[in-house]
Amino acid sequence: MFPKSFLWGVSLAGFQFEMGDPAGEALDPNTDWYVWVHDEYNIREGIVSGDLPEKGIDYWHLFREDHSLAKSLGLNAYRLNVEWSRVFPEPTFSVEVGVEEEDGVKTGIDIDDSDLEKLDSIANKKAVQHYREVVEDLREKGFYVILNLVHFTLPTWIHDPLTARATNAKKGPLGYADPRFPVEFAKFAAYVAASFGDLVDAWSTFNEPSVVTESGFLKRRGKFPPGIFNFDAYKRAMINIAQAHLLAYIAIKKFDRVKAYSDSAESASVGIIHNMIPFHPLDPSRKRDRDASMVTHHLHNSWIPNSLVNGWIDRDFDLKQEPSEVFEKYKSRLDWMGINYYSRSVVKGKVNLLRPVIPFPAFPVLVKGYGFECAPNSQSLAGRPTTDFGWEVYPEGIVEVVKMAMQYNVPLLVTENGVADARDELRPHFLALHLKLLEDALESREISLKGYLHWALTDNYEWADGFRMRFGLFEVDLSSKRRVKRPSADLFARIVSEGTVPDEAVRKAREKLSVNL
Repeated sequence: MFPKSFLWGVSLAGFQFEMGDPAGEALDPNTDWYVWVHDEYNIREGIVSGDLPEKGIDYWHLFREDHSLAKSLGLNAYRLNVEWSRVFPEPTFSVEVGVEEEDGVKTGIDIDDSDLEKLDSIANKKAVQHYREVVEDLREKGFYVILNLVHFTLPTWIHDPLTARATNAKKGPLGYADPRFPVEFAKFAAYVAASFGDLVDAWSTFNEPSVVTESGFLKRRGKFPPGIFNFDAYKRAMINIAQAHLLAYIAIKKFDRVKAYSDSAESASVGIIHNMIPFHPLDPSRKRDRDASMVTHHLHNSWIPNSLVNGWIDRDFDLKQEPSEVFEKYKSRLDWMGINYYSRSVVKGKVNLLRPVIPFPAFPVLVKGYGFECAPNSQSLAGRPTTDFGWEVYPEGIVEVVKMAMQYNVPLLVTENGVADARDELRPHFLALHLKLLEDALESREISLKGYLHWALTDNYEWADGFRMRFGLFEVDLSSKRRVKRPSADLFARIVSEGTVPDEAVRKAREKLSVNL
């Protein structure tokens, strides 16, 4: 059985869900992603789908309906974000704040109430009030609310993705790699903490920071803005995110002064939501493959929590901890961590010809036919079914990543787990096996976990892939915006209600997925 106190919920991201009303009242053209998916070159070259977010599901107006749907499934937790570009469509550069540094790394920030007043004069009050109404409705319906600050999108005044791409990150603004990013983000965090602290106790600074840095700066013609290969920009972006989290952590703790829930341990618990992937060497007996999987694990899974729990900012990215890279003020700056899990990766190693510039013991290559590198609606080389996205269904990885995260000794939640499956053929089996493995691991005390949030309640705009990938427990008709329950939603509701995965659902899942777990 799952614990009685277990959090059951769903997650969403503003850009993926908010827009879509016929009148265009919910339009937000002020993000890098809006610019990116409208870019004619990107559409022509197939970098993005050509689907546009303004044709989306209109959560901006239909949030109450969606919250009621979530409630009808018996859920008690909801994770969402406020869009930085909506709260501050104009730059906040003019509000100057004090910053402390140690050896070129930002270690503190001085923001006071007078700075908040200046930020308030710049902020879009209508957007702030709207988001308050959204969170208030969740609170009224009995949900535990987790408020995330950035889920990929950045205001265009801090990231011009087309200029960054055209100049290979020599000109900007450069977004996550911009030198102004950590301080500007901290101002945003401070303002949102002051504006929503009476409603929220659980905060997350970033969603999937490793994904935006790798996909944006390590993939030439990549789907994520700015879609370049620039290792120096990647390093700056990773270090910036660590600095931004620290400064925001300090600011949120200072300005969220009210306990929103009587049973909260403190008024502000600040975490991060981290996509974690098991990286398996193609040939475990081959040292180069083992080295390559170690590199990908360090960069993708460990670099961020190492910075924010252990204070180790691996500035040269050589995987070796040096005394000059450990900063005391970065230790224990993570109160909890969200884990997003979808599939694994299989890695082989190649000789690193760029070792003088990129100091890896082997150059990692993701092996096609496994994990995220599969053909859609087929079978992986391991005989596992693949999703509409071409992601291998690999349920046992969810326990592997939770165990991986337990080394950081902070409370853990699964904050995303789901499947692109328009026909709803895989989703019930996907849910049954992933949740059965978590249930068994909890019962045997192999893992500690506070909750599970599914991605997603409804279909959404799936970034560069548009509306082609359907993750919802509820299907959305994009013309009428009508929500229609998929059968998998009933199974999820039953698991939540009974506190266990039905044996029959597990048996069917094993048969359908040809998985003996």
